[in-house]
Amino acid sequence: MTTEAVRPKEEEYSGQFNWSVWKKVFSFAGPYKRHLRRLVGVALIVAATDVVTPLVTRGVIDDAVQNRDEAQLWFWAIIYAILALISCVCFWTLIRLAGKVSTGVAHDIRRDGFRRLQELSFSYYDHRPVGWLVTRLTSDCDRLSRITAWGAVDLVWGGCTLIGVSTVMLFLDWKLALYVLAVIPPMVWLSIFFQKRLLATSRKVRKVNSTITAAYSESIMGVRTTKTLVREEENLHEFGGITHDMFGASVRNAILASMYFPLILSVCGFGGAMALWMGGVDVMAKLPTSMSIGTLILFISCARIFMFPIHELSRLFAEAQAVQAAAERVTGLLETEPEIKDSPEVRSAIETRNESGPQAGVAIDGQAEKIETVEFRKVSFAYKEGKDVLKDFNLTVKPGQTIAFVGPTGGGKTTIISLLCRFYEPTSGEILIDGVEYRRRSLHWLQSNLGIVLQTPHLFSGTIRENIRYGNLQANDGQVEWAGKIVNAHEFITEFEDGYDTEIGEGGTKLSMGQKQLVSFARAILADPQIFVMDEATSSVDTETERLIQNGLAKILAGRISFVIAHRLSTIRSADRILVIRDGRVIEEGTHSELIRLKGEYYELYTNQFTEQRQEEILAGKTQQ
Repeated sequence: MTTEAVRPKEEEYSGQFNWSVWKKVFSFAGPYKRHLRRLVGVALIVAATDVVTPLVTRGVIDDAVQNRDEAQLWFWAIIYAILALISCVCFWTLIRLAGKVSTGVAHDIRRDGFRRLQELSFSYYDHRPVGWLVTRLTSDCDRLSRITAWGAVDLVWGGCTLIGVSTVMLFLDWKLALYVLAVIPPMVWLSIFFQKRLLATSRKVRKVNSTITAAYSESIMGVRTTKTLVREEENLHEFGGITHDMFGASVRNAILASMYFPLILSVCGFGGAMALWMGGVDVMAKLPTSMSIGTLILFISCARIFMFPIHELSRLFAEAQAVQAAAERVTGLLETEPEIKDSPEVRSAIETRNESGPQAGVAIDGQAEKIETVEFRKVSFAYKEGKDVLKDFNLTVKPGQTIAFVGPTGGGKTTIISLLCRFYEPTSGEILIDGVEYRRRSLHWLQSNLGIVLQTPHLFSGTIRENIRYGNLQANDGQVEWAGKIVNAHEFITEFEDGYDTEIGEGGTKLSMGQKQLVSFARAILADPQIFVMDEATSSVDTETERLIQNGLAKILAGRISFVIAHRLSTIRSADRILVIRDGRVIEEGTHSELIRLKGEYYELYTNQFTEQRQEEILAGKTQQ
């Protein structure tokens, strides 16, 4: 693990408050409009009780001062009790409704984010670590969901409380009210001053947090490699550099926030102090026009109440800066368009087909279900940052034919397979299926007709049965076991105590590499693909497993268009055609016998590998003796 390895290129955003981002975020609250309306209504009631409470306090004091023993204190006590009961019910309702909205928004964002990750092309994942992506649908998502609910509550309650309290003060004594309201301009200036700085540090914190999550993920996934190479200390040192960046960014953000809140409260306190001073002088003058003691205490209470919504709104404002950084990242993911997707013409054709209903013997894109030919016509491909890795490649394959690719690493073998599967698309040339350029067909239709077995199989947590059924979710238990028998996996599976219901652990850790490969073969064959692809599927298994796979290949490949990338050349001797690929070009082509007679590069590869294999067998025999 290196520090740079887990630092993907980040999107760049402006330092301004981005209203378009917030509009997209709050669009997720659309399905919960009814709850939001109730939230707003309850927040208004809470704001009203906050405004009425100082008026009740004023009434109690003035009544007690003016009427003494005849004061109707029981009346004011009942009003206080009613206000307290209303506040209690309102707070309970706010917590319940905000919880529903927050949880619902988090659910919807994660659902849409996961759907987008499923849709994105392979190229999107080329430079983005797993942890970097996970952060967007975990901590970033949590921040967004909280602010959509509680942010709306604080905004409505705080805004309405400020308006209500200001109106009461202005109505009772507009001159004294102006002393309290005079704090608003400096607070606005402070907010503008801190806004850009808080937003910049918050973005830095979220960016480094993604790096840390990516580093955690990479370290856990590569723990075996780390221990075998004794890399613990080096990894710890490199991770320390990342956490140091996180520490610095977090401290800067915390310092700004710790300065912002006290300054806001100090300004508010100054307004209250001015009200107390000027109002006290007025009361002590005892003029006919002087305010009552109750009114002075009301002003002091209003000044104190004035602080709370100001504090909450300033906290919300500072939090919004941090959340915008998360919002930009999440919306950036959700708005990322797959590089490989159906064209508008194909989507229109699919919609038309769906409206008119399915037809027997017709695929989703309106073409015949039976694939008769796959043709590469002058296909070239280059990654964005490099030169061509495939040049003017031509090939035509029909059902029942097996095409094998051999050659040095980096020659272009896997690129051909990736283009066939439409994980990437040609930069020039065409790939045709039954004479139709495959970009004019449905991506779903193409990939649902593919069966792929990779060099390193990936299994999911669960049972063997569930992993095989992943190839066809509608398959019954009999079909699952049939697939296991076809690939010669049935025997080892039934040796487990729970058979096909054996739990295999995360990534299939309870199975050997060979057993995982056989399960992946069974999964692929259960999907009943018309095009079967094996990308060095036997290079990492033992000879016994390879023998089991070879025995089942005849059944697996029968009647299918098959492509095989082979490291062990003994596995492709029966292929209909063998293509030797070097530097993106076909340098030799023919059957095994033809290429051996040619005595070119394939002959050298085969004889060298055969010699090495014989030497290993001789050494193994001597060791056993």
